[in-house]
Amino acid sequence: KRVSKQIKKAAYAKSSQVRAIRKKMVDIMTKEASTEDLKSFVNKLIPDSIGKDIEKECMDIYPLHDVHIRKVKVLKKPKFDASKLMDLHGEMGGTTDESGEMITAPGEFVEPVIQESV
Repeated sequence: KRVSKQIKKAAYAKSSQVRAIRKKMVDIMTKEASTEDLKSFVNKLIPDSIGKDIEKECMDIYPLHDVHIRKVKVLKKPKFDASKLMDLHGEMGGTTDESGEMITAPGEFVEPVIQESV
C-alpha cells in the first residue's frame, strides 16, 4: 500500500519490522487458540477473522493488507477426551463392548435367524 509521500513504487519492511510482525502474529494466534476449543478455533480461521485482527494489531509496526493464515501447526498435543471426539465426528453407528465386538445400536436393523422348519 502506497503512502501519500512515497516516491518509490514498492516498499518493503525491514528485518526488525518483519520479526516484530511475526512475533505479534504468533502471540495473537496462541492467545486465540488457548482461549477456545478446537472446533470454535477452526470456525474462526475459516472466515479469516484472525487475519483481520493481525492486520489491525500490526498497523503501528508496518501497514499491512490482505493478511491470510495459510498454515497452522499444533505445538502441544491436546488432552484426549473420547466424548468430545465423538461430538466432533458423530457416532460411527454403534458401540463396542469390553472385547471390542460391535454391539448393535437400538433402532438398527438386525437380520433374523433362518429357521429350518416351520
